[in-house]
Amino acid sequence: MKRLVVGPFNRVEGDLEVSLEVVDGSVHAAYVNSPMYRGFEQILKDKHPLDALVYVPRICGICSVAQSAASAQALAHAMGLQSPENGRLSANLTLATENIADHLSHFYLFFMPDFARDFYKAKPWFPDAQLRFKAVSGSANADVLPARAKFMNLMGYLAGKWPHTLSLQPGGSSRPIELAEQMRLSILVTEFRVFLERTLFGDKLETFASLDSEASLLAWLESRKTSADLPRFLTIAYDLELHKLGRATDRFMSYGAYHNGEQNLFSAGLWEDNNLQSLDIAEIREDVSHSWMEGDIALPPATGKTLPLPGKIGAYSWCKSPRLNRRVVETGALARQIVAGHPMVRDLVARHGGNVTARVIARLLEIARVLPEMEKWIRRLRPGEPFCFNATSLVDASGIGLIEAARGSLGHWLEVRQGKIYNYQIIAPTTWNFSPRDESGEPGALEQALVGVKIEDNNEGAPVAVQHVVRSFDPCMVCTVH
Repeated sequence: MKRLVVGPFNRVEGDLEVSLEVVDGSVHAAYVNSPMYRGFEQILKDKHPLDALVYVPRICGICSVAQSAASAQALAHAMGLQSPENGRLSANLTLATENIADHLSHFYLFFMPDFARDFYKAKPWFPDAQLRFKAVSGSANADVLPARAKFMNLMGYLAGKWPHTLSLQPGGSSRPIELAEQMRLSILVTEFRVFLERTLFGDKLETFASLDSEASLLAWLESRKTSADLPRFLTIAYDLELHKLGRATDRFMSYGAYHNGEQNLFSAGLWEDNNLQSLDIAEIREDVSHSWMEGDIALPPATGKTLPLPGKIGAYSWCKSPRLNRRVVETGALARQIVAGHPMVRDLVARHGGNVTARVIARLLEIARVLPEMEKWIRRLRPGEPFCFNATSLVDASGIGLIEAARGSLGHWLEVRQGKIYNYQIIAPTTWNFSPRDESGEPGALEQALVGVKIEDNNEGAPVAVQHVVRSFDPCMVCTVH
């Protein structure tokens, strides 16, 4: 057995180190280390409750709206406050804009450049992949970056600025939309749809979203005579058999996404043993047995603590180990679409389990499903009617904010005593996916997904297959430890 340390990773948000035990050329065990401690839970203690809306977006610069949304929901829950319809729609639009932009960035800037590496130069698709996706110089950058930047103009109208917006409040959105702005929002989304259908999908969004099985996906791919980028990816993925790579727990969790009146656009739940179950958040515990944190028992986040203990015996990461009913779960776009019941995604996982290809497909499917909903939400806005109700004061209260960020389930647990924050705990999506072992020794989702990966000899530094698996989760390491 030999030990291989991989890291730091490029094209990953934040710091990440992975230690691999390799036997006979394959990963026998993996240990994932989040090496950067943040301390946001300590920063928030004793602050005014509404100060959380200023601090938590600073956890991350690429998914700051998600942190804002979760904090606003936790405060609203503590206040017993409901937002007006306009506020709910505007909050959905703001979060969806960030999530879609994150999915697009992941595909083009983080994930696809790996296929332009010289390691694949013998592949028939390599010359095209290198011209299209090579980091910095690939032609995709000239198409994607301006389209993404223009799409993010939505944030100016919806939230005033990005990142670190302050528009999302417990009572809705503090940025009311005027009639002329509503029209501009509609134009921006329509223009972005044109880009997606021409450049990424090579087809109508609704057509791709309607695919109901792997067989229909392959038939769709066979019919593509365009040079669109999703068909490019699928061609590469099936040639490399990425659907056989990166299987983790096959246990998927979603808090539910985009509240749409009486229900969520994507429902909440737990998918386990090919069966949808209700989600009981009371079963969440945070294990710290292998984390550089104080404590010796797993605690629910509402009463949890985040107190650093460098040098702790047996620990190897700053990341905690959140568990649902003592079980490892995977979260993210793949989990959302499985729980929400999309037939193609369920078929992909039924056939191959959770894997690299399925995770990427689920992200792009989510773009195809959410953008048409954004068009509807914009039309439903009613300029001149309330967008936000005033927040109420908190003396002694507690609240929970559960949302779906681009990378998966994000939860904020808040406790206020005598008008100040007494405890604030955050479990981010990558905390779930990149957690270390728990007290029973069960590895986290990524640690499981890396087992069995072949370690090839190459001049690319980190093994390419390992990088595919890691990036398929689209980690945000700066959100992982607070």
